[in-house]
Amino acid sequence: MATAEFGHRPVIEVLHVQDCPNYAQALAQVQRVRTEVGIDAEVRTILIADQAAAEQARFLGSPTIRVNGRDIEPGAEWNFEFVHGCRLYQGQHSLRALPEEDWLRQALRNAEDQP
Repeated sequence: MATAEFGHRPVIEVLHVQDCPNYAQALAQVQRVRTEVGIDAEVRTILIADQAAAEQARFLGSPTIRVNGRDIEPGAEWNFEFVHGCRLYQGQHSLRALPEEDWLRQALRNAEDQP
């Protein structure tokens, strides 16, 4: 597997609420894409316990996937509605419970290119 320069290892965070119906699928998506692109990224799971934790973590809903602290959804950094609940993503043709896999691929490639 490839690693970035200087031993930098990207970190993928999967943030979720308790009993999120899409958490397992999000984690499986992360593992599949990480393997597919051949990047040795560390995977961390983070449980968001309540609304205060959601605000502190700048949590946009469950599941949220971040690479090196940045949400993989393009434009997510402009969303300031932090919620302790489910998240929907605007897919190519409809709303979806999981982010587009291409967003994760691109985020991992970008992370690998940064020292």
